[in-house]
Amino acid sequence: MAPRRKKVYEGKGKILYEGPEPGTFVQHFKDDATAGNGARHEVFEGKGVLNNRLSEFFMSGLNAIGVPTHYIRTLNMREQLVRQVEMIPLEVIVRNYAAGSMAQRLGLEEGVQLPRPIVEFCYKDDRLGDPLVPEEYITAFNWASQQDLDDIVSLALRVNDFLSGVMHGVGIRLVDFKIEVGRIWDNDYPRLVVADEISPDSCRLWDIETGRKLDKDVFRRDLGSLTDAYSEVARRLGVLPSVGTHRMKPTLIN
Repeated sequence: MAPRRKKVYEGKGKILYEGPEPGTFVQHFKDDATAGNGARHEVFEGKGVLNNRLSEFFMSGLNAIGVPTHYIRTLNMREQLVRQVEMIPLEVIVRNYAAGSMAQRLGLEEGVQLPRPIVEFCYKDDRLGDPLVPEEYITAFNWASQQDLDDIVSLALRVNDFLSGVMHGVGIRLVDFKIEVGRIWDNDYPRLVVADEISPDSCRLWDIETGRKLDKDVFRRDLGSLTDAYSEVARRLGVLPSVGTHRMKPTLIN
């Protein structure tokens, strides 16, 4: 029997296990889908496989153009080897078009193009609903320094340029996305890297011609099959796995 792995952390969509090498984790993608900070929870067969492959595609692409990430390599259909990082407790959101909470807060019609990409920060705490926070809060509570914030904004905009171009090339509009950022230490020098994942779970993706949603809003708003939407993104990008992503009925979790 294979030795049992030590679980380090389990979130709504992923599990982290101790990695085989010092300073690494194994990141396992689950089939779970949640909305409303976990108030709604279903399981979609194959979702984890799709998100693993899509996050691999985006993270390796960012590494290739010099945007540092925690991604090292893919281990199997559901797992990646990633670098252990010191996570900054923020969600970094980049918005290109009004949608979701921004549209609600400002009374904007969804789909209105913003004058320029806007970067927002949310304090990462599910109990509080991941509240939007200004930079003054972040520096005052020492979640990150002002230099960190400047570097995070620069990093997020580079990710935005890459993702926007890739998606536009396959007929998909990148409405917005969120990333998480962590620190790694090279010879006592801290360096910021993109961590967590980049997938349709963390992006808003609309078909350019039809406006069809190809992201987790399909689940949030009961617009159809989440697995079908994610499979369409993977198919267009050429990363659709050959097995494990056939359409299945979701399992409702009470």
